[in-house]
Amino acid sequence: MAHPTQNARMRTIQPLEDTPRRAAILKKLRGRPTVTGSIIALAILMIVVLVAPYFAPQNPYDLANLNLLDGRLAPRSTSMDGMVYLLGTDDQGRDMLSAILYGLRISLMVGLSAVALSTAIGSMAGLIAAYVGGFVDTLIMRIVDFILGFPTILVALVLLAMMGRGVDKVILALVVVQWAHYARIMRGRALQERRKEYVEAAANLGFPAWRIMVFHLLPNCIGPVMVFATIQIATAIALEATLSFLGVGVPITEPSLGLLIANGFQYLLSGDYWISMFPGVALLLLILTINIVGDRLREALDPRR
Repeated sequence: MAHPTQNARMRTIQPLEDTPRRAAILKKLRGRPTVTGSIIALAILMIVVLVAPYFAPQNPYDLANLNLLDGRLAPRSTSMDGMVYLLGTDDQGRDMLSAILYGLRISLMVGLSAVALSTAIGSMAGLIAAYVGGFVDTLIMRIVDFILGFPTILVALVLLAMMGRGVDKVILALVVVQWAHYARIMRGRALQERRKEYVEAAANLGFPAWRIMVFHLLPNCIGPVMVFATIQIATAIALEATLSFLGVGVPITEPSLGLLIANGFQYLLSGDYWISMFPGVALLLLILTINIVGDRLREALDPRR
């Protein structure tokens, strides 16, 4: 015969999809039409990016298949071989629709990779600083203050000027300038959790420090960091586009949205607006949808609400 206390405890356990907390978060996320539309638009962009090699009419990275005679064609123009360019072409004869799809892939890859690495490095640095304390805490936080004391775009420009152009180098530069934000947030949260009884109980049981930090502190501190990381994806994408626009980001053979905008900037006054406008609209939609979803997620996870 089951004990009454055991039955009561078992009845309080609910499936994940039926927990009141998760239901409240989903209700808040669905409460605004702008959020629903942003989620749908972001999902469509992600699907289009994943199937870009199969969906794009042209491979814009294959320079051998580009025809300079098709350069700067207006939207819905037809090339000499009968191909219709729905969004026109740039000065190199590159199909703008294909270039935007591939540019979205690079921008998302750079943004997600930079945020994932920055979150991992910054979270571990913040955890170590909060749990160890003393000289280690002082050293890590002085490094954080030093990095945050310089403008982000300036540090990224200096790093890329020294390392050169490349997708991997852009990701590394973004990680260097962004991990300090995650370290500060994680440290502040971990200092609050470190004073609680479960951390002291784990230490009294003889658990090693790395286990307490990874399996006890980290799960209880990661919430604010993940919400901040969601918003920082859009920041990383915008920063990568800025660096590429300035000519120190990704190489010309792998154009991102920022480089596509830079390629058409000189033709704006001559009437060839589509070379810069369409990549700019795509970049704006991508950043806007990520910001709306991230901001609403922050509100949904805010315990004060």
